[in-house]
Amino acid sequence: MEKEGTETRNQSRLAILELANMISVPMSLNAVVRLNVADAIWQGGSNTPLSAAQIISRVLHSGGDAENLQRILRMLASYGVFEEYLSEGERKYSLTDVGKTLVTDEDGLSYAPYVLQHHQDALMRAWPLVHEAVVDPNKEPFERANGEPAYGYYSKQPEMNELMVKAMSGVSVPFMRAMLEGYDGFQGVERLVDVGGSGGDCLRMILQKTPNVKEGINFDLPEVVAKAPQIPGVTHVGGDMFKSIPQGDAIFMKWVLTTWTDEECKQIMKNCYKSLPEGGKLIACEPVLPEHSDDSHRTRALLEGDIFVMTIYRAKGKHRTEEQFKQLAISVGFPSFRSFHVDHFYTVLEFQK
Repeated sequence: MEKEGTETRNQSRLAILELANMISVPMSLNAVVRLNVADAIWQGGSNTPLSAAQIISRVLHSGGDAENLQRILRMLASYGVFEEYLSEGERKYSLTDVGKTLVTDEDGLSYAPYVLQHHQDALMRAWPLVHEAVVDPNKEPFERANGEPAYGYYSKQPEMNELMVKAMSGVSVPFMRAMLEGYDGFQGVERLVDVGGSGGDCLRMILQKTPNVKEGINFDLPEVVAKAPQIPGVTHVGGDMFKSIPQGDAIFMKWVLTTWTDEECKQIMKNCYKSLPEGGKLIACEPVLPEHSDDSHRTRALLEGDIFVMTIYRAKGKHRTEEQFKQLAISVGFPSFRSFHVDHFYTVLEFQK
Protein backbone atom coordinates (compact mmCIF):
# COMPACT_ATOMS: atom_id res chain seq x y z
CA MET A 1 0.00 0.00 0.00
CA GLU A 2 1.35 3.43 -0.93
CA LYS A 3 1.84 6.16 1.64
CA GLU A 4 -1.30 8.25 2.21
CA GLY A 5 0.39 11.49 1.15
CA THR A 6 1.16 10.42 -2.42
CA GLU A 7 -0.72 11.92 -5.34
CA THR A 8 -2.09 8.51 -6.30
CA ARG A 9 -3.58 7.92 -2.85
CA ASN A 10 -4.97 11.46 -2.71
CA GLN A 11 -6.69 10.97 -6.07
CA SER A 12 -7.99 7.55 -5.02
CA ARG A 13 -9.56 8.89 -1.83
CA LEU A 14 -11.10 11.75 -3.78
CA ALA A 15 -12.55 9.34 -6.34
CA ILE A 16 -14.18 7.10 -3.74
CA LEU A 17 -15.69 10.13 -1.98
CA GLU A 18 -17.17 11.29 -5.29
CA LEU A 19 -18.63 7.84 -5.90
CA ALA A 20 -20.02 7.54 -2.37
CA ASN A 21 -21.74 10.93 -2.67
CA MET A 22 -22.95 10.42 -6.24
CA ILE A 23 -26.56 9.95 -5.10
CA SER A 24 -26.54 13.77 -4.93
CA VAL A 25 -26.53 13.87 -8.74
CA PRO A 26 -29.74 11.97 -9.63
CA MET A 27 -31.57 13.36 -6.60
CA SER A 28 -30.65 16.93 -7.54
CA LEU A 29 -31.71 16.20 -11.10
CA ASN A 30 -35.00 14.94 -9.71
CA ALA A 31 -35.34 18.19 -7.74
CA VAL A 32 -34.87 20.51 -10.73
CA VAL A 33 -37.37 18.46 -12.73
CA ARG A 34 -39.94 18.71 -9.94
CA LEU A 35 -39.33 22.46 -9.78
CA ASN A 36 -39.62 22.76 -13.60
CA VAL A 37 -36.34 24.67 -13.76
CA ALA A 38 -35.53 23.78 -17.39
CA ASP A 39 -38.77 25.25 -18.77
CA ALA A 40 -38.32 28.32 -16.55
CA ILE A 41 -34.90 29.03 -18.07
CA TRP A 42 -35.80 28.04 -21.63
CA GLN A 43 -38.79 30.39 -21.96
CA GLY A 44 -39.61 29.56 -25.57
CA GLY A 45 -35.99 29.44 -26.68
CA SER A 46 -34.46 32.49 -25.01
CA ASN A 47 -32.31 30.40 -22.63
CA THR A 48 -31.25 33.61 -20.91
CA PRO A 49 -28.92 33.04 -17.95
CA LEU A 50 -30.87 33.49 -14.72
CA SER A 51 -29.94 33.67 -11.07
CA ALA A 52 -31.42 31.19 -8.62
CA ALA A 53 -33.66 33.95 -7.26
CA GLN A 54 -34.95 34.75 -10.77
CA ILE A 55 -35.66 31.07 -11.40
CA ILE A 56 -37.54 30.74 -8.11
CA SER A 57 -39.72 33.72 -9.02
CA ARG A 58 -40.79 31.81 -12.14
CA VAL A 59 -41.38 28.37 -10.62
CA LEU A 60 -42.81 29.15 -7.18
CA HIS A 61 -45.80 31.33 -6.41
CA SER A 62 -44.22 32.53 -3.19
CA GLY A 63 -41.25 31.83 -0.93
CA GLY A 64 -38.43 29.46 -1.73
CA ASP A 65 -34.75 29.38 -0.81
CA ALA A 66 -32.57 30.78 -3.59
CA GLU A 67 -29.33 29.77 -1.89
CA ASN A 68 -30.32 26.10 -1.73
CA LEU A 69 -31.45 26.11 -5.36
CA GLN A 70 -28.12 27.68 -6.33
CA ARG A 71 -26.29 24.88 -4.52
CA ILE A 72 -28.21 22.33 -6.58
CA LEU A 73 -27.67 24.21 -9.86
CA ARG A 74 -23.97 24.63 -9.20
CA MET A 75 -23.46 20.92 -8.55
CA LEU A 76 -25.40 19.96 -11.70
CA ALA A 77 -23.39 22.51 -13.68
CA SER A 78 -20.31 20.48 -12.80
CA TYR A 79 -22.02 17.55 -14.59
CA GLY A 80 -22.85 19.59 -17.67
CA VAL A 81 -26.61 20.06 -17.12
CA PHE A 82 -26.33 23.84 -16.71
CA GLU A 83 -23.87 26.48 -17.86
CA GLU A 84 -22.70 28.69 -15.00
CA TYR A 85 -21.83 32.39 -15.36
CA LEU A 86 -20.11 34.20 -12.48
CA SER A 87 -20.05 37.99 -12.54
CA GLU A 88 -19.43 40.35 -9.64
CA GLY A 89 -20.19 37.63 -7.14
CA GLU A 90 -23.52 36.62 -8.72
CA ARG A 91 -24.04 33.22 -10.32
CA LYS A 92 -26.43 32.74 -13.22
CA TYR A 93 -27.39 29.59 -15.13
CA SER A 94 -28.53 28.66 -18.63
CA LEU A 95 -29.20 25.25 -20.16
CA THR A 96 -26.55 23.19 -21.89
CA ASP A 97 -27.53 20.71 -24.62
CA VAL A 98 -27.92 18.15 -21.84
CA GLY A 99 -30.21 20.47 -19.89
CA LYS A 100 -32.32 21.08 -22.99
CA THR A 101 -33.42 17.42 -22.96
CA LEU A 102 -35.53 18.36 -19.93
CA VAL A 103 -37.41 21.13 -21.78
CA THR A 104 -41.01 20.32 -22.71
CA ASP A 105 -41.37 20.34 -26.52
CA GLU A 106 -44.34 21.24 -28.71
CA ASP A 107 -45.74 17.72 -28.25
CA GLY A 108 -45.52 17.97 -24.46
CA LEU A 109 -42.58 15.56 -24.32
CA SER A 110 -39.16 15.65 -22.68
CA TYR A 111 -36.81 13.42 -20.71
CA ALA A 112 -38.13 14.92 -17.46
CA PRO A 113 -40.74 12.16 -16.85
CA TYR A 114 -37.99 9.57 -17.40
CA VAL A 115 -36.04 11.16 -14.54
CA LEU A 116 -39.10 11.23 -12.28
CA GLN A 117 -40.06 7.66 -13.17
CA HIS A 118 -36.68 6.38 -11.99
CA HIS A 119 -36.93 8.07 -8.60
CA GLN A 120 -40.37 7.11 -7.32
CA ASP A 121 -40.60 5.82 -3.77
CA ALA A 122 -41.22 2.19 -4.76
CA LEU A 123 -38.10 2.15 -6.95
CA MET A 124 -35.97 3.94 -4.38
CA ARG A 125 -36.84 1.27 -1.81
CA ALA A 126 -35.23 -1.35 -4.06
CA TRP A 127 -31.78 0.21 -4.37
CA PRO A 128 -30.40 -0.67 -0.92
CA LEU A 129 -31.10 -4.31 -1.84
CA VAL A 130 -28.98 -4.54 -5.01
CA HIS A 131 -26.64 -6.97 -3.28
CA GLU A 132 -29.57 -9.39 -2.94
CA ALA A 133 -29.50 -9.86 -6.73
CA VAL A 134 -26.07 -11.42 -6.20
CA VAL A 135 -27.09 -13.49 -3.17
CA ASP A 136 -30.27 -14.87 -4.81
CA PRO A 137 -31.18 -13.84 -8.39
CA ASN A 138 -34.55 -15.61 -8.28
CA LYS A 139 -36.20 -12.45 -6.99
CA GLU A 140 -35.23 -8.94 -8.07
CA PRO A 141 -34.67 -6.21 -5.44
CA PHE A 142 -37.87 -4.36 -6.43
CA GLU A 143 -39.98 -7.39 -5.58
CA ARG A 144 -38.13 -7.91 -2.30
CA ALA A 145 -38.78 -4.28 -1.35
CA ASN A 146 -42.38 -4.00 -2.54
CA GLY A 147 -43.83 -7.50 -2.35
CA GLU A 148 -44.48 -8.02 -6.07
CA PRO A 149 -42.75 -7.53 -9.45
CA ALA A 150 -42.60 -4.04 -10.94
CA TYR A 151 -45.07 -4.43 -13.81
CA GLY A 152 -47.72 -5.93 -11.53
CA TYR A 153 -47.10 -3.17 -9.00
CA TYR A 154 -47.38 -0.46 -11.69
CA SER A 155 -50.69 -1.86 -12.95
CA LYS A 156 -52.25 -1.25 -9.54
CA GLN A 157 -50.89 2.29 -9.30
CA PRO A 158 -52.50 4.46 -12.03
CA GLU A 159 -50.20 7.43 -11.38
CA MET A 160 -47.08 5.27 -11.67
CA ASN A 161 -48.38 3.66 -14.84
CA GLU A 162 -49.22 7.03 -16.37
CA LEU A 163 -45.76 8.36 -15.53
CA MET A 164 -44.19 5.25 -17.08
CA VAL A 165 -46.09 5.85 -20.34
CA LYS A 166 -45.02 9.52 -20.42
CA ALA A 167 -41.42 8.57 -19.63
CA MET A 168 -41.31 5.99 -22.43
CA SER A 169 -42.86 8.42 -24.92
CA GLY A 170 -40.34 11.10 -23.98
CA VAL A 171 -37.49 8.69 -24.69
CA SER A 172 -39.04 6.83 -27.62
CA VAL A 173 -40.06 9.72 -29.86
CA PRO A 174 -36.56 11.26 -30.22
CA PHE A 175 -35.09 7.80 -30.82
CA MET A 176 -37.75 6.95 -33.42
CA ARG A 177 -37.06 10.21 -35.26
CA ALA A 178 -33.36 9.36 -35.39
CA MET A 179 -34.11 5.79 -36.42
CA LEU A 180 -36.44 6.78 -39.25
CA GLU A 181 -33.82 9.22 -40.56
CA GLY A 182 -30.96 6.71 -40.46
CA TYR A 183 -32.53 3.28 -41.06
CA ASP A 184 -34.40 2.13 -44.18
CA GLY A 185 -35.27 -1.41 -43.08
CA PHE A 186 -39.03 -0.81 -43.29
CA GLN A 187 -38.84 -0.48 -47.09
CA GLY A 188 -40.75 -3.33 -48.74
CA VAL A 189 -42.78 -4.04 -45.60
CA GLU A 190 -46.56 -3.83 -45.99
CA ARG A 191 -47.78 -5.42 -42.74
CA LEU A 192 -45.78 -4.49 -39.64
CA VAL A 193 -46.35 -5.90 -36.14
CA ASP A 194 -45.13 -3.87 -33.15
CA VAL A 195 -44.66 -6.21 -30.17
CA GLY A 196 -45.09 -4.36 -26.89
CA GLY A 197 -46.28 -1.28 -28.76
CA SER A 198 -48.23 0.23 -25.84
CA GLY A 199 -50.32 3.12 -27.20
CA GLY A 200 -49.04 2.78 -30.78
CA ASP A 201 -46.77 5.86 -30.88
CA CYS A 202 -43.98 4.05 -32.72
CA LEU A 203 -46.31 2.58 -35.34
CA ARG A 204 -47.87 5.99 -35.93
CA MET A 205 -44.46 7.47 -36.68
CA ILE A 206 -43.41 4.56 -38.89
CA LEU A 207 -46.61 4.70 -40.96
CA GLN A 208 -46.29 8.47 -41.40
CA LYS A 209 -42.68 8.16 -42.57
CA THR A 210 -42.97 4.93 -44.59
CA PRO A 211 -45.98 4.93 -46.96
CA ASN A 212 -45.32 1.37 -48.15
CA VAL A 213 -46.37 0.09 -44.69
CA LYS A 214 -50.11 -0.24 -45.29
CA GLU A 215 -51.09 -1.99 -42.08
CA GLY A 216 -49.75 -1.75 -38.55
CA ILE A 217 -50.60 -4.24 -35.80
CA ASN A 218 -50.08 -2.85 -32.31
CA PHE A 219 -49.65 -5.97 -30.16
CA ASP A 220 -49.55 -5.74 -26.38
CA LEU A 221 -51.32 -7.05 -23.30
CA PRO A 222 -55.14 -6.80 -23.55
CA GLU A 223 -55.37 -4.29 -20.69
CA VAL A 224 -52.76 -2.09 -22.42
CA VAL A 225 -54.27 -1.99 -25.91
CA ALA A 226 -57.73 -1.45 -24.42
CA LYS A 227 -56.58 2.09 -23.57
CA ALA A 228 -54.77 2.74 -26.86
CA PRO A 229 -56.11 5.57 -29.05
CA GLN A 230 -57.45 5.06 -32.55
CA ILE A 231 -54.73 5.50 -35.18
CA PRO A 232 -55.39 5.40 -38.95
CA GLY A 233 -53.95 2.20 -40.42
CA VAL A 234 -53.30 0.62 -37.01
CA THR A 235 -55.18 -2.28 -35.45
CA HIS A 236 -54.75 -2.87 -31.72
CA VAL A 237 -54.47 -6.55 -30.81
CA GLY A 238 -54.25 -7.93 -27.28
CA GLY A 239 -52.37 -11.10 -26.43
CA ASP A 240 -49.35 -12.75 -24.84
CA MET A 241 -46.05 -12.70 -26.75
CA PHE A 242 -44.93 -15.84 -24.92
CA LYS A 243 -47.80 -17.77 -26.52
CA SER A 244 -48.08 -16.34 -30.05
CA ILE A 245 -47.47 -13.19 -32.09
CA PRO A 246 -49.58 -11.91 -35.03
CA GLN A 247 -48.20 -12.55 -38.50
CA GLY A 248 -46.51 -9.78 -40.47
CA ASP A 249 -43.90 -9.10 -43.14
CA ALA A 250 -41.76 -7.72 -40.33
CA ILE A 251 -41.95 -7.61 -36.56
CA PHE A 252 -40.75 -4.58 -34.65
CA MET A 253 -39.98 -4.30 -30.94
CA LYS A 254 -38.25 -1.70 -28.83
CA TRP A 255 -36.71 -2.35 -25.41
CA VAL A 256 -38.59 -5.62 -25.00
CA LEU A 257 -35.85 -8.26 -24.87
CA THR A 258 -33.84 -6.35 -22.27
CA THR A 259 -36.15 -7.12 -19.35
CA TRP A 260 -36.27 -10.90 -19.90
CA THR A 261 -33.94 -13.82 -19.22
CA ASP A 262 -32.12 -15.60 -22.04
CA GLU A 263 -34.65 -18.45 -22.09
CA GLU A 264 -37.57 -16.02 -22.15
CA CYS A 265 -35.91 -14.06 -24.97
CA LYS A 266 -35.56 -17.28 -26.94
CA GLN A 267 -39.29 -17.98 -26.53
CA ILE A 268 -40.22 -14.47 -27.71
CA MET A 269 -37.84 -14.68 -30.68
CA LYS A 270 -39.05 -18.19 -31.54
CA ASN A 271 -42.64 -16.92 -31.69
CA CYS A 272 -41.48 -14.06 -33.91
CA TYR A 273 -39.73 -16.55 -36.21
CA LYS A 274 -42.93 -18.60 -36.52
CA SER A 275 -44.97 -15.52 -37.46
CA LEU A 276 -42.65 -14.34 -40.23
CA PRO A 277 -42.61 -15.47 -43.89
CA GLU A 278 -39.40 -16.51 -45.59
CA GLY A 279 -37.37 -13.35 -46.00
CA GLY A 280 -39.30 -11.61 -43.23
CA LYS A 281 -37.39 -9.95 -40.43
CA LEU A 282 -37.44 -9.12 -36.76
CA ILE A 283 -36.30 -5.55 -36.05
CA ALA A 284 -35.36 -5.16 -32.39
CA CYS A 285 -34.16 -1.88 -30.88
CA GLU A 286 -32.24 -2.60 -27.70
CA PRO A 287 -29.47 -1.14 -25.55
CA VAL A 288 -26.35 -3.04 -26.65
CA LEU A 289 -23.29 -3.29 -24.43
CA PRO A 290 -19.79 -2.81 -25.82
CA GLU A 291 -17.47 -5.80 -25.54
CA HIS A 292 -14.93 -3.82 -23.51
CA SER A 293 -15.60 -1.50 -20.58
CA ASP A 294 -14.35 2.09 -20.59
CA ASP A 295 -15.25 5.40 -18.96
CA SER A 296 -17.16 6.93 -21.90
CA HIS A 297 -20.64 8.39 -21.33
CA ARG A 298 -22.10 5.74 -23.66
CA THR A 299 -20.56 2.79 -21.83
CA ARG A 300 -21.50 4.19 -18.44
CA ALA A 301 -25.10 4.89 -19.50
CA LEU A 302 -25.47 1.35 -20.86
CA LEU A 303 -23.90 -0.32 -17.84
CA GLU A 304 -25.94 1.82 -15.43
CA GLY A 305 -29.08 0.88 -17.34
CA ASP A 306 -28.10 -2.77 -17.01
CA ILE A 307 -28.00 -2.47 -13.22
CA PHE A 308 -31.35 -0.65 -13.30
CA VAL A 309 -32.91 -3.58 -15.16
CA MET A 310 -31.37 -6.05 -12.69
CA THR A 311 -32.65 -4.08 -9.71
CA ILE A 312 -36.14 -3.09 -10.84
CA TYR A 313 -37.40 -5.46 -13.53
CA ARG A 314 -35.61 -8.76 -13.59
CA ALA A 315 -32.51 -9.94 -11.73
CA LYS A 316 -31.52 -11.99 -14.80
CA GLY A 317 -32.93 -9.59 -17.36
CA LYS A 318 -30.01 -7.66 -18.84
CA HIS A 319 -28.40 -5.52 -21.46
CA ARG A 320 -26.47 -7.72 -23.88
CA THR A 321 -23.63 -7.47 -26.38
CA GLU A 322 -24.21 -7.82 -30.13
CA GLU A 323 -22.66 -11.27 -30.00
CA GLN A 324 -25.05 -12.37 -27.25
CA PHE A 325 -28.05 -11.17 -29.27
CA LYS A 326 -26.67 -12.93 -32.35
CA GLN A 327 -26.33 -16.23 -30.50
CA LEU A 328 -29.89 -15.96 -29.15
CA ALA A 329 -31.15 -15.41 -32.69
CA ILE A 330 -29.16 -18.31 -34.15
CA SER A 331 -30.50 -20.61 -31.43
CA VAL A 332 -34.11 -20.07 -32.60
CA GLY A 333 -33.37 -20.34 -36.32
CA PHE A 334 -32.57 -16.85 -37.63
CA PRO A 335 -29.66 -17.30 -40.07
CA SER A 336 -28.93 -13.64 -40.76
CA PHE A 337 -28.03 -10.76 -38.43
CA ARG A 338 -27.14 -7.09 -38.98
CA SER A 339 -26.82 -4.12 -36.62
CA PHE A 340 -27.34 -0.41 -37.25
CA HIS A 341 -26.10 2.38 -34.99
CA VAL A 342 -28.46 5.34 -35.36
CA ASP A 343 -28.44 6.30 -31.66
CA HIS A 344 -25.80 6.24 -28.92
CA PHE A 345 -27.97 4.23 -26.51
CA TYR A 346 -30.20 1.99 -28.65
CA THR A 347 -28.92 -0.22 -31.45
CA VAL A 348 -31.17 -1.46 -34.26
CA LEU A 349 -30.79 -5.25 -34.54
CA GLU A 350 -32.14 -6.90 -37.69
CA PHE A 351 -32.69 -10.66 -37.78
CA GLN A 352 -33.80 -12.02 -41.18
CA LYS A 353 -35.51 -15.36 -41.69
